[in-house]
Amino acid sequence: MAVNRATGGYELPCERDLEQVWERLDAVDQGLADEHELSCPHCRTARESLRALREVTGELAAELEEPPPDLVGRIMSAVRAEVRRGHMMRLPSTEPGVVEVSEQAVAVVLRYAADAVPGVRARRCRVRTVGIGDGGESLVEVELTLAVGMRNVAGGEALEQVRERVGAAATARVGLRLVALDLVVEDVYDEDGA
Repeated sequence: MAVNRATGGYELPCERDLEQVWERLDAVDQGLADEHELSCPHCRTARESLRALREVTGELAAELEEPPPDLVGRIMSAVRAEVRRGHMMRLPSTEPGVVEVSEQAVAVVLRYAADAVPGVRARRCRVRTVGIGDGGESLVEVELTLAVGMRNVAGGEALEQVRERVGAAATARVGLRLVALDLVVEDVYDEDGA
């Protein structure tokens, strides 16, 4: 079978285009074949193959295959993960090229640093790039929402520890320069019922 350069289709050895045979398939089946279609072995073979193809695709299309029950959940998890990933932040690198990390990943590291302070629980963390430093690192502003334990009598001391740990984590663990850190205490929790 040769490729017909003019139409971009496949030409049979009898010089009929396969597309032509496909278009005339129903007409031939209804007894409206021309002389060539009745006598040509190449067209006959092509028609048999095309009929088989049409039958199989018809069967496939008619099958009512139920999707797996968790398909929607898996799709939505992937969509949520992509949305949560957020913007990318540039990290300093001694190698050529650019190294980036997602805002979501940075927020996880900073929340973990805040959670390490006794009597403090990190809630939400918003990280925003505000520029690029001289070393190629992202300059970031962070807003961290916290819950403080009821028995945390040294609340100011605990918040100062949060500032130190989050700042250290941003620089040492991630490689970002923290230019602003806003801490918002939005809740007090009972440490006994924790």
